[in-house]
Amino acid sequence: GMATPRKAGIPLGVMKVLDPRQLKPDSMETERILTVLDETIVKLEITRLIPQITGSLERYARMLGPEITSTLLEHQKLSMEIQHLLTSPGDEKSMRALEQCLKCSLRNILRLFLANPLLYHGLKYEVRVRQSPADVFVKAFMEFRDFTLERLLTTPDEEKEKIQLMKDISLQVEKNTETISALQGELAGVIQTRDEEVSRKDKTIENLKTNMEDLAKNCKADIRLIMKEGEKQKKEDEEASQDRCARLKQDIQHLGTQFNALVLEHRASELVLRKEKCKAEKEIQKWVQKYDTDMTEKQTTYEEVQAVYNEEKEQLSLLMEKHAMLLQEYTQIEEERRMLKEKEEEAAREEARRNDAATCIQAFWKGYLVRSIYKSKLKKGKGKGKGK
Repeated sequence: GMATPRKAGIPLGVMKVLDPRQLKPDSMETERILTVLDETIVKLEITRLIPQITGSLERYARMLGPEITSTLLEHQKLSMEIQHLLTSPGDEKSMRALEQCLKCSLRNILRLFLANPLLYHGLKYEVRVRQSPADVFVKAFMEFRDFTLERLLTTPDEEKEKIQLMKDISLQVEKNTETISALQGELAGVIQTRDEEVSRKDKTIENLKTNMEDLAKNCKADIRLIMKEGEKQKKEDEEASQDRCARLKQDIQHLGTQFNALVLEHRASELVLRKEKCKAEKEIQKWVQKYDTDMTEKQTTYEEVQAVYNEEKEQLSLLMEKHAMLLQEYTQIEEERRMLKEKEEEAAREEARRNDAATCIQAFWKGYLVRSIYKSKLKKGKGKGKGK
């Protein structure tokens, strides 16, 4: 046979794996099997129409004709008799006989409809069939027909390559899933670490603010206490009070300086935390961009594979046409060779018969000559004997 064309990275049966229904049957046995399955599907669809037609037989009687109408009436009568027997227990022998008659009637109806395909197609679009469990069976049988076609068109080598291709795809999907899971785990870890760090820094800032507020409250309480004590002792010790007030003012200035230093320190710490937060967000954005780039490359690879598949599909179609032409020419040449060989064998047999006949004639003639000479010698011998 002719080898199927390949390209780098494309398996032999990739077209049948991706779209097996696009190919046509390539053998008489396959066509016969598909014909039987298609006829069975048509019979199932006709069987689905029969209850709706018999329910409105007067409406479709003109379209069906007298023969089919009478057959449907008989079938409807048999169906009612069987339903009556099912509701009331009766003789099993009568039930089996009615079932056999019903089967014969159904086969006769199918034969009449198949003999007139135009009538079937007209009724198919005219009769509105309600959904029933039979639809599931018809759909399943159609899927079985497609599955059978795919199996018939798939060679053992292509089946092995199909299984291997599915395994490779599954392994690739598992690897991609593991990579994505690992990246998501790392991303979740980074986000969790960042959130914990931000939460810790927020708590630190809150504690510092609380300490600053407590410090300010304490300072105010001390000032009020000192003012009260100063007012009480103002008259008694004015100079001591003034010195103490000056000392307290210095303390207030020192505490204010400390407060400002703490505010600046906390602002610097907050700026550092904001930079770390910005850095973490950039890192996350970088990972997201990397993921998008990887997905874009995989999409590009898929499109390239699809393009190669379309090209291989066109080449296979051309090669199939060439193969059919060469097979026809080869068959014609083989037939001519066979006929020529038969003529040569017939001529050889005729020549052998002629040679055998000639040999037989020559042997007979030689025997005849020998007998004639022998008889003449005997006659001469007898004549001499009488003379003496």
